[in-house]
Amino acid sequence: MNNDAGIILYDYFACAGGAERLTLVLANALAHAELCVGYQEKSAIFKKELAGLTLHSISTQTHIPPWRVIKLMRAFKTNTRFISDYPWALYSGVAAPMAVTHRKNGPNFLYCHTIPRFAYDLKDYYMDLIPAWQRPALNALISYVRPRYEAALSMMDGIVSNSKNTQSRLKKYIGADSTIVHPPCETDTFKFLGQNGYYLSTARLEAFKRVDIIVDAFKEMPEKKLVVASGGTEYEGLKKKAWGAKNIIFTGWADEEKLREWMGNAIATIYIPMDEDFGMSPVESMAAGKPVIGSREGGLLETVKNGETGILTKANPTKEDVIEAVGAMTPGRAMDMRQACQQRAKKFRVNLFVEKMRKTLGLE
Repeated sequence: MNNDAGIILYDYFACAGGAERLTLVLANALAHAELCVGYQEKSAIFKKELAGLTLHSISTQTHIPPWRVIKLMRAFKTNTRFISDYPWALYSGVAAPMAVTHRKNGPNFLYCHTIPRFAYDLKDYYMDLIPAWQRPALNALISYVRPRYEAALSMMDGIVSNSKNTQSRLKKYIGADSTIVHPPCETDTFKFLGQNGYYLSTARLEAFKRVDIIVDAFKEMPEKKLVVASGGTEYEGLKKKAWGAKNIIFTGWADEEKLREWMGNAIATIYIPMDEDFGMSPVESMAAGKPVIGSREGGLLETVKNGETGILTKANPTKEDVIEAVGAMTPGRAMDMRQACQQRAKKFRVNLFVEKMRKTLGLE
C-alpha cells in the first residue's frame, strides 16, 4: 500500500463506459490512488490502462443481473476491511459504497454517476418490461437494495454528483445533498478525421438507452448508414431487429483506439437515452468535432447546445423524430458545427475535473 495515496472503489470493469473512464482518470490523477473493483472482465477493454495501477479485485463476478447486484453489494460489505488503513476513500458506483462501513473515521466521498434507477425513478419502467410472475422478485431486490444504499450514503462525508440531473434525483429520492463536478473528457484524444458517410451510436445496448428507436429509424432510411459501436444485453435482439438492413452495422464493443476512429469519421452521433444522468458520449462526440442528435432531456440539456452543437429532439422521441433530425443533420450542417462542438467540449477538460476533485477531497 502507498501510504500517501487513497483508494478508489468502483463496481466493476466490463465495458468502455464513461464511469469506467472517469475512475481511471481519478486513479491516475489523485496521487496515484489505488483501485478496488468487484471484478474485471477478461477482455482487452482498458487492460493497458489498468495494468499501470495497483488493483485490488474482490473477484465477485456473475452475469445474472439481479444476482450481480446482491453479490457485489455483499462483497464490498464483507471483503474490503483492508480499506480502513487508507487516508481517504472515494466510492464510485452503486455497490462499492457498501464498503464505507469499514471506514468509521473517514474521510469518505461518493462520486455519484447514478442512483440505482431500477429501485427508484425507473421502477415502474422495469416492472412493465418483465412478466407478472417475475415482479415479486424485482420488488424483493428493490427492498434489499434501497435501505443498504441509503445507509451507505448517510455515512459519506461528502457526495459529488456528475450533473444537475443526478443531483436532483439524489435529493428527491434519498434526501441527500451533493455538489456537482461534471465528468472529464480527454478532449485531446478525440480528433476530427473526416466524414465517411455514416452516423454513429455508442450507447450501451440496454432498453433504457433506446437504441431500438435509432435502429427502427434507419431501417426506414436505407440510403443513410448507421454504425452501432457498443454492446450490451440487447445486442443480439437489436441485430435481429436490423436483419436485412444493409445500412446498419454492429461492431460490438470497440477498444479505445477503434472507438476514436469511428467517432472521428462519423457525420454525427445519435444518443437518445431515457433521462440520462449525464452522458459522456455526447461530450466525446463534440470533442471530435461531431454534433450530437439527442433527446431534450436529462444530462444532454447540460452538454449539447441545440442548434449549435447538435439537434435535440423532443423528450421521449419516436423513430419519426430521429428520421427528421438525421435528415436535418446533413454532412454540410455537421461540418458547420465542428468548431462550436470542439469549443463546447473544452468545458469538460480533464484538468478542470481533476482540479475540482482535488479540492473536494482536500488534496490541494
